Amino acid sequence: MKGSRILGTGSALPRRIVTNAELAERVDTSDQWIVERTGIRQRHIAEADETTATLAIGAARAALADAGVDASTIGLIVLATATPDNTFPATATKVQAALGCNGCVAFDVAAVCSGFLYALSVADSLLKTGMARRALVIGAETFSRILDWEDRTTCVLFGDGAGAVVLEASSDDAAGPDAPGILAARLHADGAHHDLLYVDGGPSTTQTVGHLRMRGPEVFRHAVTNLSSVLREVLEEANVSVDQIDWVVPHQANARILDATAKKLGIAPEKVIVTVDRHANTSAASVPLALDTARRDGRIKPGDLIMLEAMGGGFTWGASLIRL
Repeated sequence: MKGSRILGTGSALPRRIVTNAELAERVDTSDQWIVERTGIRQRHIAEADETTATLAIGAARAALADAGVDASTIGLIVLATATPDNTFPATATKVQAALGCNGCVAFDVAAVCSGFLYALSVADSLLKTGMARRALVIGAETFSRILDWEDRTTCVLFGDGAGAVVLEASSDDAAGPDAPGILAARLHADGAHHDLLYVDGGPSTTQTVGHLRMRGPEVFRHAVTNLSSVLREVLEEANVSVDQIDWVVPHQANARILDATAKKLGIAPEKVIVTVDRHANTSAASVPLALDTARRDGRIKPGDLIMLEAMGGGFTWGASLIRL
């Protein structure tokens, strides 16, 4: 097997939409303050009966329907999340049981906002070995469960949601620069920056879930530098120029990060998919959710050359160039 290609995409969002004005009733903030600093206007927040697993299942079913394949043909599920339903077992196994593809490989990946890029590369690698013929790669989060709702600098930034893709192994005769598939990918991590973005709890430290803590300005600077660097790495590996890219689907953390990264690389703003205004930062769900949104509204079409990129706590970051 030479690689893998995306057959379909799907997403799922909680029923409840929370606007900036509604948040301003809870914490000392305003719609203007949030929009000017982040570009966010609303986010979806999970209700009590909505979890990371239920959102992941919804996104997976939508992706399967879009791909036109049955769940029984899935041999691998890789679910990226920083907010699993339980410490164990993996949330991916809940998705597996709900879809009825019992017996297939199923596990979670924890790389926070870069999680979907990590999961996509892991699934691609396993498909190349023949471990499975088709995979579900999912990013799903309920970050509202780990937010400090008294901290206006963080609680306004995040939302809940899920996105998924169906990945299929490509045969030798389907290879080539114009063939659909994952063309190049690069992943990185640097644990020295742990204290800039983390959750202050965990089973082996505090025996609690904890809350998200972030030093925003420092994260912003690292994000622009790291993302522009990894994008150049992937372009070089694939022997592709910036001008050849049809779309950039970035992690939807902050509109200013998206603008600064695009400007640094010379990418036209109209080529950048932006959903942060509607979804806020959904961590590992961010990239697949934006990809599905842009496919379904007709912007992204078959044959398009697409760059996916993300950075998150750890720090972890990465990028993947795909032809749809």
